[in-house]
Amino acid sequence: MRKALYIFGLLNDADMELLAALGRVRTVPAGAVLIAQSQQLDRLYVLLDGHMEVAVSGIGTVATLGSGEILGEMSFVDSSPTSATVQALDDVRLLDLPRSALEARFAADPGFGMRFFRAVAVFLAERMRNTTARLGYGKDEPMPAGMLEDELDDGLLDNVGIAGERFARLVRLLAER
Repeated sequence: MRKALYIFGLLNDADMELLAALGRVRTVPAGAVLIAQSQQLDRLYVLLDGHMEVAVSGIGTVATLGSGEILGEMSFVDSSPTSATVQALDDVRLLDLPRSALEARFAADPGFGMRFFRAVAVFLAERMRNTTARLGYGKDEPMPAGMLEDELDDGLLDNVGIAGERFARLVRLLAER
């Protein structure tokens, strides 16, 4: 749910309603591949219920994702082919957000586009910091005073409760359709 905390914490309530209106709920059965590594992806997904496995060719499973995770964000940002395969571990429900619908909305509402891309950028920056730390880069540089290695940013912590409520609201809005 960590991705959702970054993204939903930086969006506003109206943005959540907009995401619900732009996307469609989709069910993926257990064992089905949602995203194949190296494919072109023209959408973004929000995992509403269930679990998915992320695997990279030659490496194996790199993550298991649950409710609230965002899928396809890297390919959404740079339009590159996907870097991993994502497969349903059980029956999952997700919000399918087509790139064309989101891009049309970004053009009509630049404020929404700014908030959306800032949220994705903050998440990707944090992921990069954690990855480089795990690989041993920057070991000679001290952590900021009072900060633990995998601690969330203070600005994000302020929005954790709000982000969780926004995700719950998104799920409720989608259930009403």
